[in-house]
Amino acid sequence: MASDRRAFLMRVSPEVLACVERLAGAELRSVNAQVEVLLREALSRRGMWRDERNPPPPEGSDRGDAGL
Repeated sequence: MASDRRAFLMRVSPEVLACVERLAGAELRSVNAQVEVLLREALSRRGMWRDERNPPPPEGSDRGDAGL
């Protein structure tokens, strides 16, 4: 079974990784899945990602991630 996913190396500060790990645990995801979710959300906010299955939250909504 071939996958259309690609692996890549990413360097990140320990502080950012710790935040992502906490968020992943709180949302019951792996760190890898959490990073992909965060990337998709950021791309959606910038108008670069269109995903009809997971629309971005309304503008100005408080999602509780302001500390990231």
